[in-house]
This record gives sequence, C-alpha cells and structure tokens, in this order.
Amino acid sequence: MRHWILPLALILAGCTTPVPRGDAPVAAGDDVVAALSAFEAALETWHRGEANAGGDGLTRTRLALDEAVTACLQVETCDAMTALRAQSTANARMAHALLGEREVDPPGPDDALTTTDRHAHVTSPSGDVPELARSAAMFNGKRLDEVIRLNGAVKAGIEEWLTWMRPNLLDAYENYQYLRHRMWPVYEQAGLPEALLFGILAKESGGKVHAVSRAGAAGLLQFMPATARGYGLGRASGFDDRFDPTLVTRANVAFLNDRFRELNNDLELALGAYNGGEGRMRRLSGNGSRGFWDAPVYNAVPPETRDYVPMVLAAAWLFLHPQDYGLELPSFDARPAAITLERAASINELAVCMGQFGNARGWFRTLRNLNPKYEADTRIDIGTRLDVPEAAARAYEARCRSGLLAQTAAELNAARPPASARSTWVASAAGGSGRMHVVRKGETLNAIARRFGCGVPAVAAANGLRPPSYVIRAGQKLRVPSCRA
Repeated sequence: MRHWILPLALILAGCTTPVPRGDAPVAAGDDVVAALSAFEAALETWHRGEANAGGDGLTRTRLALDEAVTACLQVETCDAMTALRAQSTANARMAHALLGEREVDPPGPDDALTTTDRHAHVTSPSGDVPELARSAAMFNGKRLDEVIRLNGAVKAGIEEWLTWMRPNLLDAYENYQYLRHRMWPVYEQAGLPEALLFGILAKESGGKVHAVSRAGAAGLLQFMPATARGYGLGRASGFDDRFDPTLVTRANVAFLNDRFRELNNDLELALGAYNGGEGRMRRLSGNGSRGFWDAPVYNAVPPETRDYVPMVLAAAWLFLHPQDYGLELPSFDARPAAITLERAASINELAVCMGQFGNARGWFRTLRNLNPKYEADTRIDIGTRLDVPEAAARAYEARCRSGLLAQTAAELNAARPPASARSTWVASAAGGSGRMHVVRKGETLNAIARRFGCGVPAVAAANGLRPPSYVIRAGQKLRVPSCRA
C-alpha cells in the first residue's frame, strides 16, 4: 500500500503567523513548533540508521510533542485542529519508521501521478488535509469533532469498533467509498458533516443496500416503512425506494433537519430520535431542554438507543481521526462508470467472471449496492446499463464479454442443488404439484429457490413475498412450486 504522509512542517506552515479570531491571534504555539522540530530531527536520525534499535529518541520526542499539544489545547488562542493534525501525522510517521515502511513524499505540482495515486489523494480522509477539513464540516456553528463529547459511552464505542467490530467498520468504509458519489453530495448540499453520514451508515447497515432488520427497517440508513412513506420513500414499479442510496440519504437529511428544529439542534437527541422514535425523544428531553446524556433522558431510552447513539458518534469520530487510533482506512479507486451488457448475465455471474480484477475482495457487494433493482441470481437482459466503479468496468471488459471464464460463470449461475429430502410434497394453490419448505435459521429465499430449481420471483409469488427484500423468518412455511422439468 502506498502511504501519503504530509510533512509536519507543511502542516504547521503559517501557524506561527497570527490569524485573526476576534482580537486574539491563533497559533499552534511555540512549544509545539519546538517539539515538532525535535521530533523531525529524531526521525531524520532514525532514517540515517544512527538511532538505537528501540527507537528511544523517537519515543522521547513524540512524548514531548504530545505534552506540547496538550498544553496548547488549554490555551484559547491555540489552533487546536492544526496542532492535533500535526500530532496525528507524527504518530503515523513514527509507526512507519518503526515498522520499516518507506514514507512517500506528497506529490509536487510537476510530479506525474498514476490514476490510483491521484485517487488515493482525493478520497482518503486520513491522509488528505483538504478532504479532512471537508469531512469535518461545521455543525450548528462548530466543527463536528467539537460537538462530539468523548465521554465514557463514546470511548467504549470507539473500543468496540477497534476490536471485535473492526472488520465491520472496514467493510462499511469500503462499501461507503463505492457509494459515496450517490450519498455524500446530498449531505454536502445540506451542510452536514460527511463523518456523521458514515457513522449512521456504519451502525445501521454496514453499507449493505439491501439490509433488512427483523423489525422491518430497510436500506442503507434503515427506514421503517411508515417513516419512509412520511419522507417520500415509496414503491415505484415494485421497487422499494429505501434501497436507493440517493433517495434514502435525502430522506435521512430531511428527518434529521426536522429533529434539529424540534430538539434545539442537539445532535445526540436527533440520533436518539432516529433510532428510538421522535415522539419519545421530544417527551423525554422536554423538546430539547435536556440533553441525551442527562439521567432522566439516558436512563429512560431503550437499551438499543443507549447503544446506538454513542456507536454512531464513535464511528464518526474514527472517520475523522483514524491515525490517532492506529486505524488505517485504505484508498479505493471508486470513480463511477458504467457498463452495457453485451450478453445477458446476472449480478452473480458478473461477480464470478470479474473475480478479483481491480479489487482483492471481489465485486459482488459493490455490484449489488450500485444496482439494487436487480436480484443477484436473475439474468439481466443484453443491452442493460449497469452502474459500476471504473475499475470494475475494466474487469468486465477484460474478463466477462466472452471466453471460458464468462461461460463458467453462466454455468455456475444456472446450477441447482438437488431438492432437500426434508421437504414434503403438497398440493400447490393452483392445483399442481409443489412442496412445502420450513425455513431454517440463516436461510435466504435465494438459497431456497436455488435448492428446488426455481427462480426467486416464482417462489416469492407463490408466497406473496414482495421484492426486492423478500423477508422470511426461521420457522416460516413456504410453498415452493414445481419448477424443474
């Protein structure tokens, strides 16, 4: 992985020159500048091979920089964001040095960048200062990282994301990067922080467009049916708008703005309302006169909401400050593109033939997210336009238009396992032969249909299930029509 580290001297450039804020100057502080210079000298010594193997010099100067930044933050005229950014970057540079990784200087105006390098520069909030500033958009007149209170609940949430839920967080981040062009412009236009959007998405769905909860909430941002209808999310030609990334983001913005107006612009109360219901939050908070963490509110909300709010805030905080916690958020070539199918194929087929070309983890989830109207195993007509990242478009051109791999993918998609011996024959509603299947824990309608040699629409129609989610539950009896010849 190529690391793009902004030099610390550049981060602090201009910080020793007073910048007006009322009548007071803003500066990173002489002590921070001095500590930074000492760290840079120790780092240079390390790279020349003159330091001992333990990195004592680096450690001492890094600790001194921590102390200087902490002292700076106690002074009203300190440029906190700049000092903290220098501290975070010093952490990253020290880690690369101790791990033996080579740092890469930032490109100058005359340097030629590869497509991947340029994209990494644009999309990585942990490495690109302008992008970080944009992600830390103002909320209610303050930066988001000034609004979020790092209390015990939020810190516990950060720990969860960084331990057993770290894979979930990284999955959500990858999914979001490929969906970003559909969602972030809505937040940007509304003046809401991108980190907040990511925090909600990470907690609600992990960036899976077709996520459906047991309670019936659906989509990337998990709207209940009644709330969805109230914010303009309906069903067009049978498609549930909750699965459309742009439409659901607009509904999310509208919902939050309504709650901000009702709840005294309190972010935590608005998030509590998003999870636990707006009526309950208005009542408990006295229309925003009490905060979410106040005992009469916090102790009265459901346990799910007490968990939800700090977990969203924790994910948003990590989105803004990954390097402070040793979190590496990778870059992705997520530039949007499109393909036009030259042969009929399902999402499953495309995922198989594209393989890991351009994405080490494969393209299935991204294809599903960007084309939510199509079932994974349903063949899509020739000539259909599908939205894909540019890298996936290259994978399609290279591997899916024709050839052995494309043929193999089609054969795999058509394959059906033998019918389950546990299923019993019953008369179908139409009077023909069929089967009754009892849904087992973890089964999906797609898997059941494939087992019996049926398409998902046929089984769904026989049981009155609506696309595209086709919600089923363990123990439910499904009528499976005879689909095999």
